Amino acid sequence: MRIYKVGGAVRDRLLGIAVTDIDRVVVGATTEEMLAKGFRPVGADFPVFLHPKTGEEYALARTERKSGRGYGGFTFHASPDVTLEEDLIRRDLTINAMAEDDEQNLTDPYHGQRDLEARILRHVSPAFAEDPLRVLRVARFAARYAELGFTVATETLELMRQLSESGELQALTAERSWKEISRALMENQPQVFIEVLRACGALKVLMPEVDALFGVPQPAIHHPEIDTGAHTLSVLQQAAHHKQPLTVRWACLLHDLGKGLTPEEQWPRHIAHESKGLKLIKAVNERFKAPRDCQELALLVGEYHTHGHRALELKASTLLELLQSFDVFRRPQRFEEFLAACEMDARGRKGLEERSYPQADYLRGAATTARSVAVQPLLEQGFKGPELGEAIKRERLKALKAYKEASS
Repeated sequence: MRIYKVGGAVRDRLLGIAVTDIDRVVVGATTEEMLAKGFRPVGADFPVFLHPKTGEEYALARTERKSGRGYGGFTFHASPDVTLEEDLIRRDLTINAMAEDDEQNLTDPYHGQRDLEARILRHVSPAFAEDPLRVLRVARFAARYAELGFTVATETLELMRQLSESGELQALTAERSWKEISRALMENQPQVFIEVLRACGALKVLMPEVDALFGVPQPAIHHPEIDTGAHTLSVLQQAAHHKQPLTVRWACLLHDLGKGLTPEEQWPRHIAHESKGLKLIKAVNERFKAPRDCQELALLVGEYHTHGHRALELKASTLLELLQSFDVFRRPQRFEEFLAACEMDARGRKGLEERSYPQADYLRGAATTARSVAVQPLLEQGFKGPELGEAIKRERLKALKAYKEASS
């Protein structure tokens, strides 16, 4: 029995990056031997075990054979005669197909260390094209390591293109796709994830609504970058730069989908793109079964982001309607995330990345003003039921009018 660290633990150590997860492969062992040593089996698909003391994962060396469509369409074979090289060749990228023993002796049959030094993301073997999930994984790795200068090898991008055209991407489950998408959006350069998906044709398959934004012009006076797709990538980049949470990043990606529906003869204006885009945002949300908080914020940002930009011009009644739409009285954090998304949208424009966004503080002040309206005096006046609700609304509107006048 020989045990090796494999994959990300080896890759990141060689890159000088902190190692967080350690995967180990066991060569020359049987399931019975692992159980006899106290390892606990997990998963029914292939032999993975938890260490009896540390709880870390140990997998028996295995080979795999394509047996169906999609990510799960594989038959695995694990036995003591499977070599380390045979186990490593089934992995996605050369930089993930290295192993080392406890003395850090490196086993690198597919030249992963060379590709690390060259900053290349390259597939290990033609079997790469058997797993559609790898399209998303490579795009995610491109986003993770973009700051280090990594790019996708031309021949790997071609295999990803073939996968995108094969129909295999449609076999991916929503859960597996979302796991990769959400992780990619939380990288430091999430816009690279979208760029790579677009470069290999996968974006058109997975998110045609986002793909449709590229080549759609916007008024240069508001958008010096002109192209709606380029703007979306810049907004996403700003969200990462400002360490925004996943909810905000997801909303940033989807906020302008309605502009993809504008007839060419109306370009570069996009009248009512906010409301037109809601059905598209809903479709993308449902396609990937995004978490509820991501879905809700994306829809609200899509519908109201221009309200955020025009906050200082809004009537008191419109301000109140906006605050009520976000339920700021019970869910103040969601409104904060909306303001963050609006600010990222304002900054995601060529040459305007450092612009100030006074609308955010103005809307925070409006929310504070509306919340400060006391309910007890209205109860003491005898209001109750629907009449109490109307009375609260009147008082909040009065307070917002005074706030607006004091702010002008």
